[in-house]
Amino acid sequence: MPDVRIVEGVKSRAAVAGHPLHPMIVPFPVAMLPAALLTDIVFALTSNAFWAGASFWLLAGGVVTGALAAVLGLIDFASIPRVRAVKDGWIHFLGNAAALVIAIANVLLRFGNVADPIVPLGLGMSAVVALILVVTGWYGGELTYRHGVGVVGPPASRP
Repeated sequence: MPDVRIVEGVKSRAAVAGHPLHPMIVPFPVAMLPAALLTDIVFALTSNAFWAGASFWLLAGGVVTGALAAVLGLIDFASIPRVRAVKDGWIHFLGNAAALVIAIANVLLRFGNVADPIVPLGLGMSAVVALILVVTGWYGGELTYRHGVGVVGPPASRP
């Protein structure tokens, strides 16, 4: 029999009109930072400067929106004991913090010269960030769907 836990939902502390803000912002860095890996790969294959510039701006946008998502996530992490009580919360928190630090370093590495640092260091950093986001995204889903974080209402009202 599968492990099915019925958990009463706990509202996000970073919310507007009951809607959690963290999951509204997360799709931006989750899209931009892995997209930077793709544009890094295309640059490495073509040496076309357009792709180096695209990578830089995707990383910069991912860092800005990732920082906003981090602030909103930190509000929930600090204010909801259930999040800190499970390993899923810690993996999500620490992994995303690591991804953001690496992405910031990647932007700083390229600042003033977007092309030269891509191969191999920038591309490697982009790959590590993308891999981390796959793992932390899984654990973010665990927080929502298994632990009821950001879910409003009793379990019976959820599909």
